[in-house]
Amino acid sequence: MTPQEMWNAYKQINPSIGDEMDAWAFGVEPDLLADLVFTGEKTATASAYDLYAVEDEPLPQEGTFDIIIDSQNQAVCIVEVTKVSIQPFHQVSADHAYKEGEGDKSLAYWRQVHEDFFKDCLGEAGLTFTPDSKVVLEEFRKVYPL
Repeated sequence: MTPQEMWNAYKQINPSIGDEMDAWAFGVEPDLLADLVFTGEKTATASAYDLYAVEDEPLPQEGTFDIIIDSQNQAVCIVEVTKVSIQPFHQVSADHAYKEGEGDKSLAYWRQVHEDFFKDCLGEAGLTFTPDSKVVLEEFRKVYPL
C-alpha cells in the first residue's frame, strides 16, 4: 500500500487529520524498525537535533500523524506523535531507550548504536558529534491499522 492509500484509508476513520501527510522511514534497518512499530514494540525514536536546521526541516510536533514506510516506500502504519523533547545525548534515559524497542532495550545498547549513527549522520553534514549533542526524542502510538 502506498503512503497516500494508507492516509486516505485512515482519513475515512479520522477526517480531522487533513490532507497534508508526512511519510518517512527509519535511517538504519527501516524494515525491522517499521515492523517493531507495527507490532507495538517500538513507541519512540531519536534524531539528531542539528540536522533539522541543516535539512531545513521543522521539529516534530505533538499531536501530528506520520506514516512509517519501509525500504520499498510502502506504508507500514500510521503513528500519532504523543511527546517531543530535546536533551543532550548523554542525558537520554533508560526509559526512553526501552521505548525504542531495539536490541536488548538497554540504555547501553541504545547509546552504542545511536552514537555510531549520530556520528555518521552529523559527519556527513560536516558536523561533529559529542556526548553533549542535542537529540530530539519522540514518543508515538500506532493509530492505524489497529
